[in-house]
Amino acid sequence: MTDDAFIVRFWGARGSYPAPGPSTVRYGGNTTCVEVQAGKHTIIIDAGTGIINLGHDLLRRSQQQGGKPIIATILLSHMHHDHTQGFPYFTPAYIGSSILYILGPRTFERDLEEAFDHAVLPPNFPVRLHEMPSFKIVRSMSETEAVILTPYENQPYIYNPYHEKVAYNSETVRISIHKSYAHPRNGVYVYRIEWRGKSMVFASDTEGYINTDRRLVKFASQTDLLIHDAQYSDADYISNRQGWGHSTPRMACEVARLSEAKRLALSHHEPRYDDAMIAELEREAQQLFPNTVAAYEGLEIVL
Repeated sequence: MTDDAFIVRFWGARGSYPAPGPSTVRYGGNTTCVEVQAGKHTIIIDAGTGIINLGHDLLRRSQQQGGKPIIATILLSHMHHDHTQGFPYFTPAYIGSSILYILGPRTFERDLEEAFDHAVLPPNFPVRLHEMPSFKIVRSMSETEAVILTPYENQPYIYNPYHEKVAYNSETVRISIHKSYAHPRNGVYVYRIEWRGKSMVFASDTEGYINTDRRLVKFASQTDLLIHDAQYSDADYISNRQGWGHSTPRMACEVARLSEAKRLALSHHEPRYDDAMIAELEREAQQLFPNTVAAYEGLEIVL
């Protein structure tokens, strides 16, 4: 691991629920979790079951560095179960030296900490959030806020870019928020992470509009990597999935094309689809947007 790289790693790319088994080995069965390494900062997007293996790997890296504390910023897109279900088994949360900054949206007027605590609340799980030994700062964010991480501080700084001037340079990691309303019932946060002139956008659990979501297109403008929900085939979507808050590969390709993204990663794969089905959807998408890959566990993209 180097402190001089911008790397995106996929630890879970499945949607809705885990889908382990011999037919999902290639793309993986774990639900959504993406790790972003931007210089010295570790940023984790969503805490589906993929975060479990990420936790084990972070502990391995810590031990290789002589027990260096694990410090991470966790961004939650929303509080649906497939995006939070792995956190109770996230090893760093049980290590007293770990420092976790957990950021995300309010849900139905409920603060993030209260909503997140419900994911590990007895009788669902024996250990409550505040009982985990790690040091955790949990903070709700509004869509009008942004986050910066400097080379000198581990703690994220949250501010309102419309009302507050913040000095930053190319070494500052900048995280912007776009709220999509195209997911039931309270919408979802889309994140854009920028560092050293490169950027990536994470847009899971969003559904396409007629003539494409132009707000999302603008938010993702000229990004180096667009990670976009592509859960359903066209046939499934048309038959009975409209309004469920998920996209097709065709919708994802249109956002990538109009935003002039350099690369597209299809994600949040339908759990009923086997490896052959996802590979076929990937091939179809590449006819529309050539620089497309179907995300899989272990995929690493260097920006």
